[in-house]
Amino acid sequence: MKHRLFREQQLNCNIETAWKFFSSANNLTEITPKDMNFIVLTKMENDEIVEGMLIDYYVSPLFGIKMKWQTEILKVDFQKSFIDFQKKGPYKLWHHHHEFIPNEKGVLMKDTVDYELPMGFLGEMAHSLFVKKKLEDIFNYRYTVLEKMFSTK
Repeated sequence: MKHRLFREQQLNCNIETAWKFFSSANNLTEITPKDMNFIVLTKMENDEIVEGMLIDYYVSPLFGIKMKWQTEILKVDFQKSFIDFQKKGPYKLWHHHHEFIPNEKGVLMKDTVDYELPMGFLGEMAHSLFVKKKLEDIFNYRYTVLEKMFSTK
């Protein structure tokens, strides 16, 4: 079964600053809880995000078990949005749409994640028991970190 996680956050910065930060995979470590041991493996010559780009990571999403995760950047609309898609990793489906909307307060950032777990019924049980909460905790952590970085002056 597919699930959706949606979040939005107002950032007190200009679109150039928001885009530069969020389109760099190297910054993901800063906004991911430390207990996930998130490491970007791909060495990028520059931080420019491009369609077709593959990014490899190590992540320990549950019980400290280290696993590889690979995402592909499917679509980039410069300073407006981009989509990353899991090619290899813990999910049956992971499709993350990042949107950036300039406004009078700075930039409204929206995240829409469509995801599905493997293993049918067992995956759904895992979702109910701990995966949904873990994802909410990850995005709550991210919100808190971004609030400190971009929304206070």
